[in-house]
Amino acid sequence: MSRKIIIDPVTRVEGHGRVTIHLDDYGQVKESFFHIVEFRGFERFIQGHPYWEAPVFVQRLCGICPVSHHLAAAKAIDQIVGIDPKDLSPTAQKLRRLMHYGQVFQSHALHYFYLASPDLLFGLDAPVDKRNIIAVANEHRDLAIKGITMRRFGQEIIKAVAGKRIHGILAVPGGVHKTITEAERDYFLDGINIENIDTMITWTKEVIDFMKAYHEKNKKMLDEFACFPSGHLGMVNDKGELDLYDGKLRAKDQEGNIILNDIPTDLYQDYFSEAVANWSYMKFPYLKTIGRDKGWNRVGPIARLNICDNLPTPLAEKERQFYFEFYGNKMNNSTMYSHWARLIEMLHCAEVIKLILHDPDILAGELVRQGTPRNKGIGIIEAPRGTLTHHYEVDDKGMITHCNLIVSTTHNNDAMNEAVKWVAQHVISRQGSITDSMLNQVEVAIRAYDPCLSCATQALGSMSLVVELYNHKAELIDVRTKN
Repeated sequence: MSRKIIIDPVTRVEGHGRVTIHLDDYGQVKESFFHIVEFRGFERFIQGHPYWEAPVFVQRLCGICPVSHHLAAAKAIDQIVGIDPKDLSPTAQKLRRLMHYGQVFQSHALHYFYLASPDLLFGLDAPVDKRNIIAVANEHRDLAIKGITMRRFGQEIIKAVAGKRIHGILAVPGGVHKTITEAERDYFLDGINIENIDTMITWTKEVIDFMKAYHEKNKKMLDEFACFPSGHLGMVNDKGELDLYDGKLRAKDQEGNIILNDIPTDLYQDYFSEAVANWSYMKFPYLKTIGRDKGWNRVGPIARLNICDNLPTPLAEKERQFYFEFYGNKMNNSTMYSHWARLIEMLHCAEVIKLILHDPDILAGELVRQGTPRNKGIGIIEAPRGTLTHHYEVDDKGMITHCNLIVSTTHNNDAMNEAVKWVAQHVISRQGSITDSMLNQVEVAIRAYDPCLSCATQALGSMSLVVELYNHKAELIDVRTKN
């Protein structure tokens, strides 16, 4: 008799999703799915709004990644008023970068300490009462305090620049609407205050050292768990260095061969397409030149370290080099290395933040520039979870007529499904019986991608409405589908 395993909801992720694993008559996994069951629809209801509302409007997509959407939309709207990223004033560009790198720092801290650390500290087979931040705080108090403080540091950076920690406003068409004050700047540089940038750098290095020790102790498991081939996508500058705010798109295959060679972000439509499935509200992006089956890419920390030539800050670059030396391959396809890669990015962000805080341009300078208006704008940024695209088109009155969002988690849709399939086939199929700890490993694999499912479901796709009717014996007696 065939069976179906359902994990609903997937826990310790942003948004709502569920997993179904179908077993055959012999108890072996036949197929598996990671379903995204919520629908937001921002691509549709932003139409008809004036373009200048977009950076404020779209950050309501999410309370976790509002800065990423705010700035990706702002980069697109800049183009509509005739300003490309390189044409922004130094003050505007540096303040936006400060806000963005603060966002990546705090979001990575949130995921690592609040969501992922129970998997690492207590193991994949940990009992239910250990799988939460409360257990971490009870048994690893110092680590929990550092995590909370590090996240707060990033949020305070955002607040100083944008006025609020969540849904603040910095960017306006063609620039920013304000600078920060000298007192606000000095708060983050003051060695007396615990929330200073040097402390954040020191603490991040300490947590990276913890991850090195963890990987040395568990290398075989971490190398093999949810390891599968894929493409990797991210953004680099003209030197091939990782750039989280602006650059060109680069992708490599699982062996390190370049499959997308530093193309301008404005040309993304020439290279990417999106597929839909009838079992998820989330789309499936892929490279047109490779095709739907093999043209999908991972994005986010692992992918970004894989595709760049180096990191442009010395401490993080040293850690990146050790990361690959330890793994033993120039390309990393092992899902669980996401957490280590995320911490290296946190260190990189902290170094960039320190550089910007010492730059006098953030205290005064030209705020806004304008060029020749256009009817289309495309903004791409490296959000905490990966490559994020905002594309808008407007009419002659400046009203938005078209919106397309390819969210970081959308790029990782195939990767998360592959991770679920790997656990289903390598853990559940081989064990015979099904235990709670085995099902937790499915969630561990998904959580490693730090998905933000609310952000990622903007177009309806082709998912059908399915109604199943059961009798009092829990027997399925009827199924109705509405497309």
